[in-house]
Amino acid sequence: MKNIKILMIFLSLTSCYNLDEINENPNNVSNTHPQLLLTNIEAEAFQVSGTSALYASRILVESSGENNSQYYRWDRASFSGYNILGELTKMIEEAERVEAPEYVAIGKFFRAYYFYDLAMVFGDVPYAEALKGESENLFTPVYDTQKNIFEGILLELSEANYILKTNTNIVEGDIIFKGNILRWRKLINSYRLKILISLSKKEGDESLNIKSEFASIVANEPIITSNEDNAQLVFLDAEGSRYSEFNSSGYGSGMYMAQTFVELLKEREDPRLFIFCSQTKSAKESGKTIDDFDAYAGADALKPYGEINDLAAEGKLSKVNLRYSTDPTTEPHNILGFWEIEFILAEAAVRGWITEDAKIHYENGIRSSFSFYHNYAKGLEEYVNAGVATTYLSGTMVDFDNAVSKKDKLEFIITQKYFTSFLQTGWRMYFDYLRTGVPNLPYESSATPPTRWMYPNSEYTDNTDNVSQAVQKQFGAGNDNIRELTWWLK
Repeated sequence: MKNIKILMIFLSLTSCYNLDEINENPNNVSNTHPQLLLTNIEAEAFQVSGTSALYASRILVESSGENNSQYYRWDRASFSGYNILGELTKMIEEAERVEAPEYVAIGKFFRAYYFYDLAMVFGDVPYAEALKGESENLFTPVYDTQKNIFEGILLELSEANYILKTNTNIVEGDIIFKGNILRWRKLINSYRLKILISLSKKEGDESLNIKSEFASIVANEPIITSNEDNAQLVFLDAEGSRYSEFNSSGYGSGMYMAQTFVELLKEREDPRLFIFCSQTKSAKESGKTIDDFDAYAGADALKPYGEINDLAAEGKLSKVNLRYSTDPTTEPHNILGFWEIEFILAEAAVRGWITEDAKIHYENGIRSSFSFYHNYAKGLEEYVNAGVATTYLSGTMVDFDNAVSKKDKLEFIITQKYFTSFLQTGWRMYFDYLRTGVPNLPYESSATPPTRWMYPNSEYTDNTDNVSQAVQKQFGAGNDNIRELTWWLK
């Protein structure tokens, strides 16, 4: 009888409450402040994106086995970008709930960042209908055209800039710009320039209005104007905050420098060679100094890995400078730096998109790169100081006055942009090569440089009709291949 009375009291109390509320897991709350999501989103986006792009761009070679990126034999990529886009969707929803438009604007930037990458990697991908599984029970989104995706993300960036124009709120949880709204606007507008220059092959498309849009941004909006504006993650010697490649085992095994990259630097007597590479074992044993360009060598990326291994065993190849795997706080990783914007502006000037001096922007790009490494390459500062940069700019293969034709000017600019890509900005250097043909990356005639990645197998299982239709529209039925041209390259 006593137990029955206790049960009746419990039932009478619980009847006043919603059982969903009683059973809600306090560790799995449905609402949160967007600042808590922003920190993780930024930390993820700003990590070094590995070495695959360096193999494909003839910067690294492998001696211990066949590297698919080095020999242009890759196949599929993943849709992992949609995972972080899911977090972004939640952040934007929470920002709208608490009426914090600054987080909406930043969310739009990161949406543009991830969708740009997905479109460059695959071509057409889900965009308008993507990420609506929870809100609309839509789990098989249609694929948008690559062109429509670019139009969409450019619009999102424009909207983000507009939102922040009059916003004075403090952005908590921001580990990149510490809540500085102006710096966010500079990044957003500069990223618009990055996307537009990547569409240089489409400058005649009147519906895109690329040239006038580019010029309008340069004339009317804040953009990155110094290394202090760099969109970069500064690493700390603390668990979870160390340099992305710190203690990576790959750097100590079969990874060596590629001949293409090393020789381009040596031909120009570019001291950043000492920042990126180590001396060969034989050069070091013979007493050659760090600043002796003959102390560095790379391997032909087209050679079988066994032959590369033989050269390595003889001490004739340079490895990546050890600081990249032994220093937990080596240089920050940039997703967009001042040097890149300056090279973008220099290219736009050569193409006639803006009326500014291409040489000034070109030289600013080089100087800012030297300054960056002067600030962060510990123990190597003397090789990349301002005076060295000035001398470097007068070299025969660097002096912009020696580039007479438009083709030569673009080659000077893109080559220098290529040098600034070492463990920075992921696949950008390879995409620049696909767009411009600079630098001249060697390849076997039977293995031309791939232009995309195949769609993940999961899409053929879970979204069969839509992925099949996307392939059909772009390349013809069954032609989901790595050497098919997507819209931006046609």
